[in-house]
Amino acid sequence: MKGSEIIVDSLKQEKVDKIFGYPGGAVIPIFDTLHSNRDIEVMLTRHEQGAVHAADGYARTTGKPGVCIVTSGPGATNTITGLATAKLDSIPVIVISGQVPTSYIGTDAFQETDFFGLSTSICKHNYLVKDIKNLPNIIKEAFHVATSGRPGPVTIDVPKDVSLAELPNYKYPKKVDMAGYQPVIEGNMKQIKKLAEAIKKSSKPVLYTGGGIVTSGAEKEIRKLVEKVNIPTTTTLMGLGTLPYDHPEFLGMPGMHGTVAANYALTECDLLIAIGTRFDDRVTGPPDTFAKNAKVAHVDIDPAEIGKIIETDIPVVGDAGDVLKKLINILEPKAKNGWNKKTQQWKSRYPLKYDQANSKEILPQYIIDTLNDLVDDAIMVTDVGQHQMWVAQFFHFKNSGQLLTSGGLGTMGYGLPAAMGAAASKPGKPVINVSGDGGFQMNIQELTTCALNNLPVKNILINNSYLGMVRQWQELFWDKRYAKTSLRKPGQNPEDNTPTNYCPDMVKLAEASGVKGLRANKPEDVEEVLKTGLEYDGPVVMEFFVRETENVYPMVPSGKPINEIILGDEQ
Repeated sequence: MKGSEIIVDSLKQEKVDKIFGYPGGAVIPIFDTLHSNRDIEVMLTRHEQGAVHAADGYARTTGKPGVCIVTSGPGATNTITGLATAKLDSIPVIVISGQVPTSYIGTDAFQETDFFGLSTSICKHNYLVKDIKNLPNIIKEAFHVATSGRPGPVTIDVPKDVSLAELPNYKYPKKVDMAGYQPVIEGNMKQIKKLAEAIKKSSKPVLYTGGGIVTSGAEKEIRKLVEKVNIPTTTTLMGLGTLPYDHPEFLGMPGMHGTVAANYALTECDLLIAIGTRFDDRVTGPPDTFAKNAKVAHVDIDPAEIGKIIETDIPVVGDAGDVLKKLINILEPKAKNGWNKKTQQWKSRYPLKYDQANSKEILPQYIIDTLNDLVDDAIMVTDVGQHQMWVAQFFHFKNSGQLLTSGGLGTMGYGLPAAMGAAASKPGKPVINVSGDGGFQMNIQELTTCALNNLPVKNILINNSYLGMVRQWQELFWDKRYAKTSLRKPGQNPEDNTPTNYCPDMVKLAEASGVKGLRANKPEDVEEVLKTGLEYDGPVVMEFFVRETENVYPMVPSGKPINEIILGDEQ
């Protein structure tokens, strides 16, 4: 087989059914082979960043690796942001990139970059294929590394002469032998018993879970644990849905824009059990102030994360599902106590709130809250910014993996292409992308991809004419010096909120891309626009002009302990 044929056959062996990509000179042989193949659908995006985010959305939705194929040089470098996004969120994405012929490497040939070197620090692993004899094993290894242990992105850089070369007696490997890579799956029973004993003795425990629960598929075990020992629980942005929003012990999301109940509980607990989460700085604040009176247990499949940020008393390395099953089996049931009552009082006293009734302008929270009554089991995707936090706060997540968002890197432009990948992976499943007008424009070209492939992504565009989250910081901490955060024309009257003064006109742009466009200017328009857009059989952009200066609260100022919370504008 030729190298290009080996690549395509290997993908079939790995049960890949969809690829996202963009062709170029160095990958013509691969795309030509795919052109004759009927088992793998190739979705042509409008930009390589869109392709890798789409592969990311596909991976998060299916649990399978998302595959992206791009050409050399700028084609490869355009995937960098998507790879870094996948790395920080532990998503199995595989990017196969073209490269100049091996004899040209290092000569600054046309469209040559050292993609292996460029992507090393933002990937779980990387390959440069210099000999066709190594190609089958490399592809097998890449899929194994991307999906095992703590998942992550892998790149395979393939020179054009390797794609054209022939390998006699090709066979795809049946197994992988990587002596230096042996992820620990089973948790150590001695450590799990220590954790069980700590739970038994604790009077003020808190369970703190993250995206590792989604990856492990351990949401059922989390619910069993919570209900067996009645433990108050807080879940990071990446783990929302692993415990339903209305579960009695769910305190909400913690951190900078988390709930008061979650942050107070983390501050006052005597035992903190972290499972499948990495103590992100947006959650902890200054590490020396975080859960400082608590014994800390940390369960994670990646030993490098344990003790990295927060000193750990009970480390448990292993898959969350395996550890939880063992833990639940040896735990004695615990009744609710005064600690449960106290955390519930915090929930009641400090609810998330907004006041649409006294506003003539649309409030963004109202859009998300109204959406709760119109959808049941939709896949929710967000871009990054204020709207991302409003979705996290006000959408009623019921199921694990229901939210797709860029958590670690905070990648603007992620939402639309990731939603596109999710829609491609789950035909018939509602996919809703909530974006701001800033992030939406970063990969807006993918509206055309949605239209041409009839991917019915429902885009909710919260338009406040600002880079809203940065504007909020400028308002609160930079004396309202709104340095380059307005998305209006320079010199435009900020009091003029008519749609014609927003640029671009998103409804016209949507229609020019083959997508239905809708708009709401007043609160009374919100429900009707949402209903019309959700019922439409195809991709939609629903634009909502909202109060420009609405802020996300609660908020913990950067660098402050997480119990020092600003509750609203009046403070």
